[in-house]
Amino acid sequence: MRKFGNCDYLPPEISTDPEPPFGPFDPFGPAAEPAGEPSSESGERERRRESGGVTVQGRRGLVHCLTVIGQIEGHTELSAETKTTKYEHVIPQLVAMEESREVRGVLIILNTVGGDIEAGLALAELIAGMRTPTVSLVLGGGHSIGVPLAVSARHSFIVPSATMTIHPVRMNGLVLGVPQTLSYFEQMQERIVRFVSTNSRIPADRYRGFMLETGELAMDFGTVLTGEQAVKEGLIDEIGSLAQAMEYLYGMIPEEKS
Repeated sequence: MRKFGNCDYLPPEISTDPEPPFGPFDPFGPAAEPAGEPSSESGERERRRESGGVTVQGRRGLVHCLTVIGQIEGHTELSAETKTTKYEHVIPQLVAMEESREVRGVLIILNTVGGDIEAGLALAELIAGMRTPTVSLVLGGGHSIGVPLAVSARHSFIVPSATMTIHPVRMNGLVLGVPQTLSYFEQMQERIVRFVSTNSRIPADRYRGFMLETGELAMDFGTVLTGEQAVKEGLIDEIGSLAQAMEYLYGMIPEEKS
């Protein structure tokens, strides 16, 4: 028994088995069933619901599909009625995919209204820093902090019917009406502008202009871009759907993963 902070910590036993007991890849480890036995159908459905992803066998090995759906939940827990993507669930998945010898590529599917800025930007930075090939596909919408997530992949797709909403940083609830608050918002906004312009082909000034547009949205600042407009402006790389995104991802996967 070791001391870990104020708690007792019992180190886990190190297995010498050549193969893990839970199959080729599982970012959350074995299911509740005994090792070596297949997971029940209900248990597998529950794990997929919690993780928001699935791993499939592709032409060049395992490909993991990660979904970013609804509102991105950060440090504040949202109501049970709100469809959310919890960033504390996604972070370990990304780490596991990056370090896995089996996963050869990652497809990120987005249909999000945005959410917690710090959480969304943290996920975008992790995706942008992965060596594993990544492709994003925007369905429905990639709004607000969903924009950095869409451009964080090495290559991005959007379906023609999808839209992307670009607007300034906003905060719900009570805020202090002092100059420091405005300065904080401006700094956070510039972090987003810098990330998006670095990971896409849209200039920073152009993206900032979309953020501050006054004639597009009723009673709000910002711009709504259709799929074709997002590609024309250099925000997204291509128009396409699932087949095109998967084909591009397969083309990025090398013969062997180092």
